[in-house]
Amino acid sequence: MNLADIAEAVTSYHPSADLDIIWRAYIYSAKAHRNQQRRSGAAYISHPLEVAFNLTRLKMDERTIAAGLLHDTIEDTLLTAEELRRVFGDEIYHLVEGVTKISQIQFSSKEESQAENYRKMILAMSEDIRVVLIKLADRAHNIKTLGSLSSDAQQRIARETLDIFAPIANRLGIGWMKDELEDGAFMYMMPDEHESIRVELASGQSLREAYVKKVQTILENALIASGITGKVVGRSKHLYGIHQKMEQQEIEFNDLYDLTGLRILTTSLKDCYSVLGQVHSLWKPIPGRFKDYIAMPKPNLYRSLHTAVIGPEGERLEVQIRTETMHNICEEGIAAHWQYKEGEKFKNQYMDQQLIWVRHLLETQKDLKNPKDFINSFKVDLFSNEVYVFTPEGRVIPLQRGSTPVDFAYAVHTDIGEHCSAAKVNGKTVSLKYKLRNGDQIEIKTTKTQKPNRSWLSFVKTSKARSKILHFINSIEKEKSLNLGKTLLHKSLAEYQVDPLEFLKGKVFDETLRASGFTNFDNLVRSIGLGKVSTHQFIEKLLPREKIEGRQRKKTDRVKLCGGGRDFLLAGGVKLKCFDDDILLRLGKCCHPVPGDPIIGYLTRGRGITVHHIDCGKIQSPGEESERFFDVGWGERAKGAHSARISIIVEDKPGQLAEITRILASCDINITLANLRQESDQRANFDLCIEINDIEHLKKMLSEVAKVPGVIKVNRMEDYSAGKKKQERVKQVV
Repeated sequence: MNLADIAEAVTSYHPSADLDIIWRAYIYSAKAHRNQQRRSGAAYISHPLEVAFNLTRLKMDERTIAAGLLHDTIEDTLLTAEELRRVFGDEIYHLVEGVTKISQIQFSSKEESQAENYRKMILAMSEDIRVVLIKLADRAHNIKTLGSLSSDAQQRIARETLDIFAPIANRLGIGWMKDELEDGAFMYMMPDEHESIRVELASGQSLREAYVKKVQTILENALIASGITGKVVGRSKHLYGIHQKMEQQEIEFNDLYDLTGLRILTTSLKDCYSVLGQVHSLWKPIPGRFKDYIAMPKPNLYRSLHTAVIGPEGERLEVQIRTETMHNICEEGIAAHWQYKEGEKFKNQYMDQQLIWVRHLLETQKDLKNPKDFINSFKVDLFSNEVYVFTPEGRVIPLQRGSTPVDFAYAVHTDIGEHCSAAKVNGKTVSLKYKLRNGDQIEIKTTKTQKPNRSWLSFVKTSKARSKILHFINSIEKEKSLNLGKTLLHKSLAEYQVDPLEFLKGKVFDETLRASGFTNFDNLVRSIGLGKVSTHQFIEKLLPREKIEGRQRKKTDRVKLCGGGRDFLLAGGVKLKCFDDDILLRLGKCCHPVPGDPIIGYLTRGRGITVHHIDCGKIQSPGEESERFFDVGWGERAKGAHSARISIIVEDKPGQLAEITRILASCDINITLANLRQESDQRANFDLCIEINDIEHLKKMLSEVAKVPGVIKVNRMEDYSAGKKKQERVKQVV
């Protein structure tokens, strides 16, 4: 590759380009990189030249190509950023600086750093999409030259490429670059699988080419006969695409039927549908395989008709139909829309539509404080596989495959999502967990009292819905932990017979607050409410010794502090005594307490009060941590769907599972999860997670299942029989 090749490529799509800036950038880069070599032994300048040429394949403007030639100068040479800015101006400087920042990102770092690095990438994309295009051009060459690097470096770069850069190329609609990045990374991530598919493809290539040629001739003759102008070309899948299909469908290479296909390029939109009719009249279409991406384009603006038919000789054949313009967009994405006019900067109307996705990512990250949540959200957006659904007014809403009515509601508007109470799909009422399909029309019912539920997180698919639900829940739990912290602090102060108003004012309190690492009073009480800070340890920093020694811990004192014994109904129908505020409380997933079980509240660090079965092995016997235990009980409204786990051991014979599920259904029991294991002694073990109303409901069901012939043993999986002594000790402190 040399500069003359780059100049020729630029003028082919931008005849009035200022080639002088490209020549100057090349000379400057060559001087900066003189005496430097790549790991392969090649002169370093060969890499900027390849990057610049890749940018011409993206039809970039001359300043972006100049930045591509200079992209490594700040990071890898003695050239300073100030000098680069002085010589080439602000625009090229900002492009090079942006690429340098992305190059320094470590995507395989710890979650906190990784999330911050993803944010930097998104920010760079939002400020100037050309920064990321230069980085893609850089990675497209680097992925071809990994052979000279260490195995660890190869794996790291290949993983980054598959996880980050290839999906970004896909979202920007740059098909050829996505394929090159994926195949290059695939070769190093899974060398054995890569080689196996490559060999298999090569062995049957001549037969496939002959078959495609035969079908191509039939189609060309049909187009001529119908007066349609079009071009018929064969197409083949890239290696990583084949690997993905084998993995997704769990099939072997020889079971793939669509390794090759045909693409028909027409001159008009009307002809696309005429050609579709021709194809379906020649060969029988395969049901469910037609997709109209012309009427409903993908988010990256991909447009095409897809169909699959039973072709000659009974072979399955995939056919894509699109106009020449659509094809350019499919292959080049954002590059197909650059517009060059003499005396003006480049324009690209398509860029604004692409940046909607980037702006959505920036909006999402504001609501996701947890690094893992943000990283998962970013990857969901990158790897999205869409369905297209409609509002009652006919507006098309693209969503990730697997999305639900709740995802749809949030896509329409956050307020609709937060108050979504029911949904109709194609006129029929469906569950909020219903998985939407292409073409569904959705109507959402909202109520003022409906609020986002934590259980929604188990089935929503889109990053917007997940981030908004988490934001709502976190804000509520933040308030609850604040209320609980205040109550616990006042409760503890009463044990020392200290007036809260006197305690909380004064210089000494403020100094102790800051010395303990808290910027304000709310931060302190929120940490107390989350169980991160002991009220007694904090209080004793401020009290005289006689107050500390006089602290009362007797149960009679505790009862007195309960304000008349008021009970407050909380999550899961649990009553927590002594508190008159909405506080942070949840049922323990370790022991799955159900109404009727003896229970105890325990202040869990970082999570507020968790309600456990009183004999749960996850809580310690009360000792010095007695302040963490709280008296709780079941309220009248506690009945409803509560999770429990049961184990059933049966004789391994036909029909056992069917009979047991029949009994469960007759007892109005819903199975939410099942794990079936075959034992070696002619026995089978069924571990089930079920929903019950209360302990009596559970006992009745266990009794009925025990009567089934062939059932050897049935019991609740949580065994509390060894915890009676702990139960007595707990009762003594609460």
